[in-house]
Amino acid sequence: MAAAVSLLYPDLLHEAAPGVAAAFTSRTGGVSKAPFASLNLSVSTGDDEAHVEENRRRALASLGFTPDAMAIAGQVHGIRVQAARAPGFFAATDALVTDTPGVLLSFTAADCAIVLLVDPEADAVGGCHAGWRGAAAGIVSETVQALAALGAQPPRLRAYISPCISVDHFEVGEEVAAQFDSAHVRRPPEAPRPFVDLKGALHHQLTAAGLPTDAIEVAPQCTFAATDTFFSHRAEHGDTGRMMAFIGMHKA
Repeated sequence: MAAAVSLLYPDLLHEAAPGVAAAFTSRTGGVSKAPFASLNLSVSTGDDEAHVEENRRRALASLGFTPDAMAIAGQVHGIRVQAARAPGFFAATDALVTDTPGVLLSFTAADCAIVLLVDPEADAVGGCHAGWRGAAAGIVSETVQALAALGAQPPRLRAYISPCISVDHFEVGEEVAAQFDSAHVRRPPEAPRPFVDLKGALHHQLTAAGLPTDAIEVAPQCTFAATDTFFSHRAEHGDTGRMMAFIGMHKA
């Protein structure tokens, strides 16, 4: 019997805004074959597109949406933000915001973090793809500013930082470590290179943008350490699938 689709639901976002649908997928419950087994949601991996379409249908059914509601970020590790008031593909964009019910913002990941945000009073949601490049360049601040343009206020925002590679496994070069505050760089004496705490850096950036500390939920899982549950680009040497994070408002 095939495994059911397994999604992670941000408790904080749903408690604050019951009309919002938000989730981060695992790798289980789909139809893709190895090395994309089984719930690969990206068409850019080399997977069979028919399998990806079926995987998306299954994942979105769990949220009460269909694939034609997706507003997909065409990620390039930059800091561009676009307002998505209709479904579609948004090229060269790593962050999307919307105040339009029925539009499901969609982001892919396989070690990078996805940050999802909602202001329940403004009826505005957003999200960004935050690998080390985007995080270092300030994509979190750009996304919060874009939400403010839709009427959101940082003290009212609630945020979720998705599973991603943890500090224990995010070994980087000195040129990468230099782009992060030293508080988010670990230098074990036995290690030849530093390690970056991506989740910690993103949490700090959210509070610096005006979010209260208790308004931020950080997923504890590490994608690198749990390849039975998640795809990991680094652990699987680039030959793997992608999860997705989604956020949107249901139509009344």
